[in-house]
Amino acid sequence: RDWATLSAWQLVLVQVLWAYLLCGWTFGSELTFELPDNAKQCFYEDITIGTKCTLEFQVVTGGHYDVDCRLEDADGTVLYKEMKKQYDSFTFTAAKNGTYKFCFSNEFSTFTHKTVYFDFQVGEDPPLFPNENRVTALTQMESACVSIHEALKSVIDYQTHFRLREAQGRSRAEDLNTRVAFWSIGEALILLVVSISQVVLLRSFFSDRKTTTTRVGS
Repeated sequence: RDWATLSAWQLVLVQVLWAYLLCGWTFGSELTFELPDNAKQCFYEDITIGTKCTLEFQVVTGGHYDVDCRLEDADGTVLYKEMKKQYDSFTFTAAKNGTYKFCFSNEFSTFTHKTVYFDFQVGEDPPLFPNENRVTALTQMESACVSIHEALKSVIDYQTHFRLREAQGRSRAEDLNTRVAFWSIGEALILLVVSISQVVLLRSFFSDRKTTTTRVGS
């Protein structure tokens, strides 16, 4: 179908869909993964010089909800390094072309595995309308679409953070519930043992004792 035959609203909708597709291609990685104990997991991203990037991560479940994080550029220079962090965000501009590496380490933990979420954004969000500076009859409509687009991105970010908080809170609640259950079982067993001991002790006090009677004859 010829672009000239499209109505104004159809053209706007096509541009919005195209912009969302571009957003999906432009941004980097977003992933939630399991990090076993005594393990280290690394990820790689090809970045061109001058590109603005943001690394954001959060430990969702496991242990004290902490992890080691390290980010290196293409030459192995450390750009970011934090130990036992629960969550953090780091923004930088690539100074070199090449493959950048960021790693999450749980090597300090001997028996607790972690669930880690990270979002590595590469580049800026492309404009919704590349020619939005032109003066046309659709300028007001395009401005409204841009505002809606920005609001929807904020909604997606908030939903992601709320889902992470909900998952973390659920994990803590389940862990607390397990501890309370074991503590209750332990108290019940202790109470049972003490009760039986008291009953046995009281019975020993009131049991019939054999007495020896000596008769003295005249």
